[in-house]
Amino acid sequence: MSGLAVVLLTTALVVVLALLAAAAAGKLARLDGATYPTALSRAAITLAAVLTLAATLTGALAAVLS
Repeated sequence: MSGLAVVLLTTALVVVLALLAAAAAGKLARLDGATYPTALSRAAITLAAVLTLAATLTGALAAVLS
């Protein structure tokens, strides 16, 4: 398996997990009684946080491994 394929599969996995976390946050917000705009906002914040965490971890690992 080439390096590019590994990078693409890993990226796809991270995006899917971020979307699942965002969907769960939005659903939990709705179950808690939040309005649709508030639930969407919480889902968007969760998506951004997960993607930011993944980027930070990638940068830290790249610095350690190089």
